[in-house]
Amino acid sequence: MPSRVWKALSRPMSDADYMAKALELAARGKGYTSPNPCVGAVVVKNGQIIGQGFHPKAGGPHAEVVAIDDAATRNPEKLVDSTIYVTLEPCNHFGKTPPCTHKILNAGIARVVVACKDPNPNVAGGGIEFLREKGLGVVSGLMEQEALTLIEDFVWNAQNDKTPFVTLKCAATLDGYIATRTGDSQWITSRASRKFGHELRHQNDAILIGSGTLHGDDPSLTARIDEKQALDPVRIILDTRLSIQENAKVVVQESSAPTIIVTGPGCDPGKILRFKDRGIQILECRVLENLLDLNDLMIKLRKLSITSLLIEGGGRVAASALAAGIVNKVCYFLAPKIMGGNDGIPVFNGSGPEKIKDVFELARVTTRQFGSDMLVTGYIEPRNRLVNKGI
Repeated sequence: MPSRVWKALSRPMSDADYMAKALELAARGKGYTSPNPCVGAVVVKNGQIIGQGFHPKAGGPHAEVVAIDDAATRNPEKLVDSTIYVTLEPCNHFGKTPPCTHKILNAGIARVVVACKDPNPNVAGGGIEFLREKGLGVVSGLMEQEALTLIEDFVWNAQNDKTPFVTLKCAATLDGYIATRTGDSQWITSRASRKFGHELRHQNDAILIGSGTLHGDDPSLTARIDEKQALDPVRIILDTRLSIQENAKVVVQESSAPTIIVTGPGCDPGKILRFKDRGIQILECRVLENLLDLNDLMIKLRKLSITSLLIEGGGRVAASALAAGIVNKVCYFLAPKIMGGNDGIPVFNGSGPEKIKDVFELARVTTRQFGSDMLVTGYIEPRNRLVNKGI
């Protein structure tokens, strides 16, 4: 909830209001905390927020610690018998930091309101159970779906450590084209849509495109957001035969994130060595029917600690990602423009199903406006993610 709304509330704030504030805080950490989840917390006493905070980065203090310390700097005694609202169940184990449950208990907090339990099946409920055993009042499940959506990549990886959480981003005209027949595509979507696209890059560990997009656009694949210091994603290029030019932007530009070129076997060893000398990683993947095996690639990327992946490829990459069954989420921008012909470059390029019953179906669909564009977001039904194909 935007901060201006808090000032406009004339009624007493409810548990849901405070949790919405905690979720707003948590979202500020999105993109900075991987492989940890983004978490927000708010401490309330007598209807007043006395402390707040969010998890700023992996290895940094947890949201509960930041919020409690924030309150303690003003008046530690106010923490006694207060309520803390936290978007994710407080941890109850020793890791890089002490358990947040102990911090809550030692602060004298009397009540804990939790949005969602820890998605790790080995620890889910442990923090809540510990606090209840110590006599604290604990409410769990408030705004649970909103909290789970915010950390959906973390939830996926807590329950599936084999592949990253994959988001497929598309942007097309109303008649389904991403470029004219000449390849011109700048710009189909609005400035607001493109800005959000950079936010998606910042929020994901890595971004993937194919060699067609690379040769056609020579993109930088960095995250550029005016209001904050965004983090660049790892750049992943699908290039079966290592056709990439050695002066491509993804090779020569300065960035804190590395570039990975995914190839098939038998590429020019001299060119491979030159790329490696420049800090470019060459990742060889299995090839199926002359196409890179995307399922094999996802397993390799997860082993490289990539937990979330944004696919921004062209029509062939987008279609192959769906066919390979690797996509979890789709972000589809629709611009109110019509190409008006049938010779443009389609958003998906390849053979589709013969029957409607076999199409890819999105669940939990939401829509959002960006300028004059519409963003449709949805999740691929599990039954649609079982086919093993390559690219």
